[in-house]
Amino acid sequence: MLGIPLGTLALLAGGGGLIGFLLSVLGAGGSILLLPLLVSGAALPTKEAVPLSLLVVMLLALGNLGPYVRRGQFAPRPGLILGVPALAGSWIGGSWVKAGYVPEAVQLGVFAAAALLASWLLNRRPKQPPQHQGAQPSNASMQKGSEPFLAVQGVLVGLLTGIAGVGGGFAIVPALVLLAGLPMALASGTSLLLIAVNALVALAALGHWPAASLPLMAPLLIGGGVGAVVGQKLAPHLPDQRLRQGFAALLIGSALLTGAEAVKRHQASSETAS
Repeated sequence: MLGIPLGTLALLAGGGGLIGFLLSVLGAGGSILLLPLLVSGAALPTKEAVPLSLLVVMLLALGNLGPYVRRGQFAPRPGLILGVPALAGSWIGGSWVKAGYVPEAVQLGVFAAAALLASWLLNRRPKQPPQHQGAQPSNASMQKGSEPFLAVQGVLVGLLTGIAGVGGGFAIVPALVLLAGLPMALASGTSLLLIAVNALVALAALGHWPAASLPLMAPLLIGGGVGAVVGQKLAPHLPDQRLRQGFAALLIGSALLTGAEAVKRHQASSETAS
């Protein structure tokens, strides 16, 4: 396909399938795999990988949103409290990258550190028992005084989206579970919409369309579509605790991979400069 090696096509299709599956069952996790996949697997420079990652994650998030909306698994109030500040953060983060304030190694390092932190947070038990997965949260379902923390988390999520090219689901889901007291499925549905909007704003702020890398989208989206179909069938039957544990393990693995790539690229840039 347009000169792309067969091994790279298979890697992207397989990675896309796992990303689509994770997005459909977790409402997050796509960008956790996608950025390392593009940087390490497809050997793209971060400048190309970040906008391509945003574009693919946005499309896959929108594709997975429908079943959650039909099941009523969306929480408007926590979504707005977290989502509106996230849009501002996405624009700021993307603008910093566009202006050259954030080096490539720092972009990858920030991503790795945030993934490790989110993994730790996700394994903490929420203070309130989760509601039934299909229920809409009432105003009382949010922990008292959690709104300012959700808003601050939204700004941080937006900055991560703009700087590291991630949809932010890996931070949005723990925030909605721990601060808003939402069950995993409800947090996942809310996360998908926020991911799509965040990615769109960050892409606009970056001002860079990854034209040369667009052919890589085909295997990612095809694989993602297959993974999404499988995930949508399994999502209502997967236990909340197992989803949290699996997501946390994924975060740790992705953080280690991306952190190693950050060190590698920092050393390469230092050698070039010297």
